[in-house]
Amino acid sequence: MDDAQMRTVWQQRQFNDRITHVSAPLAILTKRVLAKKVRQLSQLASVWDEIIPENVSDHTALESFNRGVLTVMVDSAAHRFQLQMLLGGGLLKELQRRFSGALERVRLMPGQFQAVDLPGQERFGQAYDA
Repeated sequence: MDDAQMRTVWQQRQFNDRITHVSAPLAILTKRVLAKKVRQLSQLASVWDEIIPENVSDHTALESFNRGVLTVMVDSAAHRFQLQMLLGGGLLKELQRRFSGALERVRLMPGQFQAVDLPGQERFGQAYDA
């Protein structure tokens, strides 16, 4: 055997460390998938706060944004109806114009907010069937 063949055989017989840390795939997931969703939802939230009247937006929480559908939780039927009328009256088109992503529609769902709103904190809610 010549030197090149011996080197090749030696390299093939070396132990391959096939163990990977869990953090590597999670970092990729966080950077590529979740970061994009967070950016889109935060941009939608800022546009939402600018456009929707405060007396209605206080009773809403942005739940999710998936495949062009923004899901918004509303805490009462009266505010849900009022928001439906506002969205049908041109507010949806204004949201679509100001948002850089592909917003197709807004889905309203009834829900209850579990956390008290404090400045600088997120609003969390729990959906219920109406």
